[in-house]
Amino acid sequence: MSSLNRREFFYLLSILGLGGTQVFAKSHKKLYGIDKLEDYYNLENFGNARFLHITDTHAQLMPVYFREPSVNLGYGSNFGKPPHIVGSNFAKRYGITSGSKMEYALTCLNYDDNAKRFNRVGGFAQIKTLVEHLSGNFGKDKTLFLDGGDTWQGSWTSLQTRGKDMVEALNILGVDVCTGHWEFTYTQQEIMDNIKLLKSEFIAQNVFVKEEALMEGSVANVFDEDSGRMFKPYTMKKMGNNRVAVIGQAFPYTTIANPQRFIPNWSFGIKPEEMQELINTIQEKQKPDAIICLSHNGYDVDKKMAEVVSGIDFILGGHTHDGVPEAYPVKNAAGTTYVMNSGSNGKFISVLDLEIKNKKVTDFRYTLLPVFSDIVPEDKVMKAYIETVRAPYKALLEKKIATTDETLYRRGNFNGTFDQIICDALREVKGADISMSPGFRWGTSVPMGQAITFEDIATQTAMTYPETYLREVKGSDIHLILEDVADNLFNEDPFMQQGGDMVRTGGLSYTIDPMKKIGQRITNLKLSSGQEIEAAKVYKLAGWSTVGSQSEGEPIWDTVSKYLEDHKHIKSIKLESPDIIGVKDNPGIELSLYKR
Repeated sequence: MSSLNRREFFYLLSILGLGGTQVFAKSHKKLYGIDKLEDYYNLENFGNARFLHITDTHAQLMPVYFREPSVNLGYGSNFGKPPHIVGSNFAKRYGITSGSKMEYALTCLNYDDNAKRFNRVGGFAQIKTLVEHLSGNFGKDKTLFLDGGDTWQGSWTSLQTRGKDMVEALNILGVDVCTGHWEFTYTQQEIMDNIKLLKSEFIAQNVFVKEEALMEGSVANVFDEDSGRMFKPYTMKKMGNNRVAVIGQAFPYTTIANPQRFIPNWSFGIKPEEMQELINTIQEKQKPDAIICLSHNGYDVDKKMAEVVSGIDFILGGHTHDGVPEAYPVKNAAGTTYVMNSGSNGKFISVLDLEIKNKKVTDFRYTLLPVFSDIVPEDKVMKAYIETVRAPYKALLEKKIATTDETLYRRGNFNGTFDQIICDALREVKGADISMSPGFRWGTSVPMGQAITFEDIATQTAMTYPETYLREVKGSDIHLILEDVADNLFNEDPFMQQGGDMVRTGGLSYTIDPMKKIGQRITNLKLSSGQEIEAAKVYKLAGWSTVGSQSEGEPIWDTVSKYLEDHKHIKSIKLESPDIIGVKDNPGIELSLYKR
């Protein structure tokens, strides 16, 4: 496959037949039973407006490895519904066969073997090739390319350039509209400087300037002082003969999940009332043929927003990194809104084709396309740009720190193997009893048998608040931390879920019952020695990534690098995941792969 030249690639795109299954009734074709993977990208053109969508690429310009989660639990109204279906249950729902490339792209099943067979996914040079093909075939005047955010953060080059490398990458890709989340972990001035460099429109209806900052006139370039909106809330786009409104929804909990100190004058929120008011205004004044929401809420939050807000036709979402190959229908007062999410790390491009007649959407087709790097040739312009960006850091990025006999990954509700290395490094290097690491969903994977490079460490740690700490805390405080994060993850009200997974722990075991209320979920806390955690006793706790004031320690990549250099080879990892109550019949866990 990797030997295909550009002409052969596009020839292969022209020979696909069509098919269909019940779950893919609104897809361009039968996706997961095809024999020739090179045929995958030849979508049948449908309708008269096409949207291309990527999200949560986390600055991964190069092709990567990324293992999908074996644990993504859903409860209450989200039990057993996308995205809370993993592993064999996911494969069954979508008709994915064992050992196939689709199994590799979309599930955690047989990951070690599949990674050896199928190699890396994603890559901006490959994405550029696909975007040109998908828009060129359909008609560029009828195609809109959207980026859902979490694009300027997640790599060493993005950290060193303060996101500017990714801004230019988006310009070369030809993105038309974008919104944000981790983009807001740079300073206000850096964010606004980057937006000036963007050729695409940056929109967000739910980011406001604080009243005192408006009164003081201390914030420049405010979009609308009357409403207090910092950014343009929506944009109108001509797509062929149609006019489509695209509304931006940035991550609503940015200043809770990330430091307020970088953007002290801005406030965020889901803002459903403001969203409804905006939709009503757009419908009345603009009379669009369709309304699209470019969202970074997260999948479950998008589904609830689709219930309580009427008038949105489709939500192209992000934040929770869920690769779900269907458009999920949500009923509301005005009809149905469809929710999608395009995964992460450049693994996927979503293609949404609309048939618009008489000022409304009458039909659609939606397909989630994995980006198989061994099939798709690199765009020469993007490839050259990436090489230029990486050149000053190439030696450091490729520096081999250690080797591993285990596949290293992060994504999943509880500890991943790379998270465990971070936690073990914090305990050993800092001299702590217990360590904690945030449940970030960004971070790529390292297949077993490969070297761990500095770039691999950077994909787990490259951020603007990487400082470590060592503190003395009471056992009761450790319990409170775990309860608070668990409520963020498992609260039955999606509007109370702030994104991310459970905090990762080192030197600590516990039992969790996700169905309980806050304060009652976490029990049986013990040190790795087996000694019970005492509420009044003081323990040494190491961690990193403080959302409040800046910590005093070295950056986490130095801590992890020192640990790996000292150990040289990872032979086995004791994964300190909790015992989970009541998951035997939950389709959001692949029990055969859940390690404790």
